Amino acid sequence: MKSNLLSRLHWPQPFFIISIILFLKLILLRYFFFDGVAWDRLASDAASLLFIVCLFELVTPARWKKYVFWTLNIVVSMLFFSSTLYFEHFGTVPTYTALYELKQVMGVKDSVKATIQISNYAFFLDIVVAAVGWIAFRIAGIRLPAGRSVGRAWNLGIAAVAMVGLVASTMYIRDAKSIENELAQAENVGFFNFQVSAALKAKQTVSLGKIDPVQLNKDIKQLQSADPDVKMIAEKAPAAFGSMKGKNLVIVQMEAFQNFPIHLQLNGQVLTPVLNGMADEGYYFPHFFQQIGQGNTADAEFMSNTSIYPTAKIAMSTGYGDRAIPSLPKLLEQRGYEADTFHVNDVKFWDRDKLYPALGFNQYFDKPSFQNDHFNGFGASDEELYRVAVQHMVQMKNAKKPFYFQLITASSHHPFKIPADKQWLNLPANIQGTQLGDYLQAVHYTDYAVGKLIEQLKANGLYDKTVIVLYGDHFGLQPQDNKPEDVSAKLGITYQERISRFNIPLIIHAAGTSPHKVIKTVGGQLDIMPTVANLLGVSLKDEKYSAFGHDLLNTELNVFGMRYYLPTGSFFNNDILFVPGKSFEDGTAVSLDTLQPISDFSAYKPDYDYVLKLMGLSDQFVQSLPYRK
Repeated sequence: MKSNLLSRLHWPQPFFIISIILFLKLILLRYFFFDGVAWDRLASDAASLLFIVCLFELVTPARWKKYVFWTLNIVVSMLFFSSTLYFEHFGTVPTYTALYELKQVMGVKDSVKATIQISNYAFFLDIVVAAVGWIAFRIAGIRLPAGRSVGRAWNLGIAAVAMVGLVASTMYIRDAKSIENELAQAENVGFFNFQVSAALKAKQTVSLGKIDPVQLNKDIKQLQSADPDVKMIAEKAPAAFGSMKGKNLVIVQMEAFQNFPIHLQLNGQVLTPVLNGMADEGYYFPHFFQQIGQGNTADAEFMSNTSIYPTAKIAMSTGYGDRAIPSLPKLLEQRGYEADTFHVNDVKFWDRDKLYPALGFNQYFDKPSFQNDHFNGFGASDEELYRVAVQHMVQMKNAKKPFYFQLITASSHHPFKIPADKQWLNLPANIQGTQLGDYLQAVHYTDYAVGKLIEQLKANGLYDKTVIVLYGDHFGLQPQDNKPEDVSAKLGITYQERISRFNIPLIIHAAGTSPHKVIKTVGGQLDIMPTVANLLGVSLKDEKYSAFGHDLLNTELNVFGMRYYLPTGSFFNNDILFVPGKSFEDGTAVSLDTLQPISDFSAYKPDYDYVLKLMGLSDQFVQSLPYRK
């Protein structure tokens, strides 16, 4: 009886089974991405899926169908699984360009492991069941029949269905062009159509040839003058211009360092005593935010040295490491500085071996330059980073050569597991063993290590001659593991899901020359380079340098965009964080002061238009940069 039944299971079976399974997995993917399923939007997923499976049905010989379709199921399941992890970590739907960064996964394997949730494995449940069933059939001596050929009518019908799927997908993709918000676009057109839409958009980004910097600056100024929320301080000479001229420059980019620990106490313990002191003595920017794209830490390095927006389509180190990029290192080298960069990881991680020459650094010091004290997955600790860096600073001092050293920390990297003998905080019971607790221990150590850097600078006669800039590269607390209300309750602060998450510190300190001043103007990582250049007496205007950020010491009102971690069209100004929906009108706004939603944000439409135009100019500019010989 079983034999007769199985003999009637012929060729179309894999086509129907896999089609249904993949459609169910697309529904599951929507659930993970959007915290629910908008059933009226499943037609877009069905259209693209029909085209894909029908195409495989038409081109695959009958005898190979079951192998091909199950292989397709496995590959797509792995794609959905990895895309879900990507979304949970970055908060954005990945496009095909994320494949460029697959080689980086092993470098952050601890972070990847910490991101995985048991529910993510649901994409493989059917494969496990099928494998168990196949093994059971083999043991029982039951063999499934091989595929059989079918008639021409079947193939014509499949071709017709494929064409319907293609036409429907094309219509969805066409309609998506008007949606700047990538999340809204992905939700409306479906995962596969979103990939095609991203590819078409990338193809439409044509190089316009070399852009005239003078004309570009005119375009930027025209935008700024048209937007009332960008306002420079009206003075004949820029405030603090050249006040730190001739000093050495040390920029410390602190891994995953958010702003909320600054001046915060827990159980009577000060979380960041060293940074608190530097903020109290120097310039402190409490309303400062990350703007990184797909390159994360490497993008932060890129922005702080160039004042150019990341494209958010690809890590800037990977996509533009072969270009000659205007930068702070090059400007300072023209003034006799040595410009070097230090990172305890392998320089090939995130293609930094391409980025650093593109930015014009004289030398880079990576993993082999440091003694591995096995602090975390990256190896050497921040203390070791600073020890080696100060050795080279002393060499520059002895050679009577000013220097710009960029130091990239890694001790507070996700998942924030640091050695037990470096965990000095006495945490409340409800925080111990949580990611929040681990993060606070790592941040506290990072602060301590900065203190050791300062001690070494003083011991070697460098402290009074050096400008120290410290900022966070991006957020640390993962949103899926830390609900805002939980963080707020445990720390006794108001932790807003987006504003607090993306708020990073910026501190600029130089002994004897930086009076205590809290700069409340909103700022982003694009603004670091113009601000530092002003302090060192480098006039970007005289250099005809195309900066897309602003000198925060001479900016009264500021507006800047953020994309990748927020949808394109999102922006910060002195008043709000705005995030668009399908358009400006259905977006949302939150007050930076009260951290409460704002219902009427219509007055900020010029800021939305301004940010989109400015990011477009930045993309054109970086695309037009010449290739390095």
